[in-house]
Amino acid sequence: MDTQHEHLYTLIEDYLRSGYRRRTTPTGAPSSEEPADTGTGHVDDRIVTGEERERRLSELVAAIRSCNMCPLSAVRNRAVPGVGVLDPLVMVIGEGPGADEDRTGQPFVGRAGQFLDKWLEAIDLSREKNAYITNIVKCRPPQNRDPLPDEREACIPYLERQIALVRPRAILTVGRISGRVVCGVDTSMGELRKQTYQYRGVPVVATYHPSAVLRNETLKRPVWEDLKRLRDICDRS
Repeated sequence: MDTQHEHLYTLIEDYLRSGYRRRTTPTGAPSSEEPADTGTGHVDDRIVTGEERERRLSELVAAIRSCNMCPLSAVRNRAVPGVGVLDPLVMVIGEGPGADEDRTGQPFVGRAGQFLDKWLEAIDLSREKNAYITNIVKCRPPQNRDPLPDEREACIPYLERQIALVRPRAILTVGRISGRVVCGVDTSMGELRKQTYQYRGVPVVATYHPSAVLRNETLKRPVWEDLKRLRDICDRS
């Protein structure tokens, strides 16, 4: 195995060696039967059926793909709405698409995305089974820079609607921008991860972005502590 791939899989190997496994818990919708108002004029999303939510989510995806609400739409190849299942245990929210995501229209499919999948696998989560993955902004910022405030503002209504329709049991933010936006706290990543937040009744755990961990492997252990806390929250809800 070459050095790059050996580094990529080190975290999951550490996780599995630590003996962590998911406790058996019931599956289904979040424990709260009354999701909070999304603030986007779609209060009825809380009472519609799963089939209707699927339809509305498909309509939202189409709207994101044709959006031109900010300058990023002029430089994208493809918008990246999100992927996953309804009523997931966890919604993962990153900062914005990268080059691979811009090319494919799918979130977290590059090297950092493969790393994220290993994180989720370590606590028995996957985008195919019980997770939903998206970003704060749905189009790639040039040169992968941080999304600007007006770009984030244009996309936030889409994210709010996604949360209302998908109904995650918990949220995991990855990266400083994502954590600040969702948690509503303007502080460092190190400070963000010290506590569990609430986003309209949904518990939020903030951790480092997979790309940051690939650059600095000393962050592996803090991320693992955050993932264990996230899993415990899901198991208790």
